[in-house]
Amino acid sequence: QVQLVESGGGLVQPGGSLRLSCAASGMRIVDKAMSWYRLAPGKERELAATITSSGLANYIESTRGRFTISKDNAKNMVYLQMNSLRPEDTAVYYCAADESHVYTGRNAAWGQGTQVTVSS
Repeated sequence: QVQLVESGGGLVQPGGSLRLSCAASGMRIVDKAMSWYRLAPGKERELAATITSSGLANYIESTRGRFTISKDNAKNMVYLQMNSLRPEDTAVYYCAADESHVYTGRNAAWGQGTQVTVSS
């Protein structure tokens, strides 16, 4: 059974940083593309960042330059370092495992989400 468990969310002031973690079990992240999505109140879920099985990262325009996705294959962990946070980054952040080794958007597994709130 595949499980993804996120942690690291919380309340942070604008301009601050947070590091999200995603612990995977029942699968090997080395075999799959992994992604971070976010769901903000009143908005549709959107992809924030993704990393291929080989480690190639991609971002949406609003997170590029501020967020960094990374992974530790040995620990089966995926991370999202978020810097220069803005109020509009407030959302529930979800870790997801793609069906493929590259990003397709077809996710085989999701975590339960972790809340990130950016507010003064």
